[in-house]
Amino acid sequence: MNENMIEFVRKRNYLLVKELGQGACGKTVLLKDDVIDELFVCKKYSPYYEEHKQEFFSNFLREIKLLHDVYHQNVVRIFNYHIYPEKLTGYILMEYIDGTNLEDYVKQNPEKLADVFNQTIRGFCHLETRNILHRDIRPMNLMVKNDGTVKIIDLGFGKRIEISDDFEKSISLNWWCDPPNEFATSSYNFGTEVYFVGKLFEKIIQSLSIDDFPHRSVLRKMCQMDSANRFDSFLDVEREILSNKFSEIEFWGQEKSSYRYFANELTDHIPKIENGTEYFNDHDKLISKLESIYRGIMLEDTAPNCAPILRCFLDGGFRYHKAGFKIAYLKDFISLLKAANEEKRRIILANIQSRLDAIDRYHDLPKFADDIPF
Repeated sequence: MNENMIEFVRKRNYLLVKELGQGACGKTVLLKDDVIDELFVCKKYSPYYEEHKQEFFSNFLREIKLLHDVYHQNVVRIFNYHIYPEKLTGYILMEYIDGTNLEDYVKQNPEKLADVFNQTIRGFCHLETRNILHRDIRPMNLMVKNDGTVKIIDLGFGKRIEISDDFEKSISLNWWCDPPNEFATSSYNFGTEVYFVGKLFEKIIQSLSIDDFPHRSVLRKMCQMDSANRFDSFLDVEREILSNKFSEIEFWGQEKSSYRYFANELTDHIPKIENGTEYFNDHDKLISKLESIYRGIMLEDTAPNCAPILRCFLDGGFRYHKAGFKIAYLKDFISLLKAANEEKRRIILANIQSRLDAIDRYHDLPKFADDIPF
């Protein structure tokens, strides 16, 4: 046995709660870990047709790799996996989403349509910043938890884009709506994903006869069959939504400058963020923490150590440049937040998080305690 191989001497046991469904690549069940009293979804690789077992196994492995590289509030989270290549099978242990699919959720909560639309765009923006195409956008692959949180699920047909040739359409699915024009040239890119998300929401709006959707012009451009008339990416969609918000809620020149100077300083000091790090979203606590930090360094030109400032926004691991954070930018940003109303604060923090989303992620090996018996 390889002396560097770590062998766990106890296998984890789970209680089967119920079966959840069978898909093209396998079936899912709901499990309970009675040690920590938590529910998990377990996806077993077991294609419906035996002849697909060899063909789709690489998709299953790719899904695990992609899910390990994303961590976002609006993307389903993976906790563990077990692979048995010699038997062409395996298991993925994932976050349990206590809720329903997006279409049914909006039917029950039509007033939440704009909110779930915005969350969906943010989730796909995150996949885009990780160069990941979902490639299977359909109603059942967008879930909404009972608390209203959107979750993008099932990256079984997902693909990471490394070179331009990766945008060639390499899968053929039975799409639930007419495909866009680029399918004629065997192309599938982020603009294609924008199209399918747009068509999904268009279908929901039409079926429910919703007349007051605030992003109709954005949705109309998302649904254009011709890619030349469509948004190229979800990042473009998000920028358009935010620009519309800015037109509704005025940000003056000094406010924009205070935000941009601080945001630039913040992101310039963070070269990488650990995969799994979350964002803090409590505006009042953010202001309180930043004020406390400022009082301790207000007589300096730059922060002796910027880590406390960065930790006001990031809940988890990150790499950073310690010195050089300008105190004047921190002071002006605190003043901006204190003077802003709740809606303005939300927009400011959303913009900060969009910048953080674009920073490279990294994986840290787990640090094992000395008393773990293996």
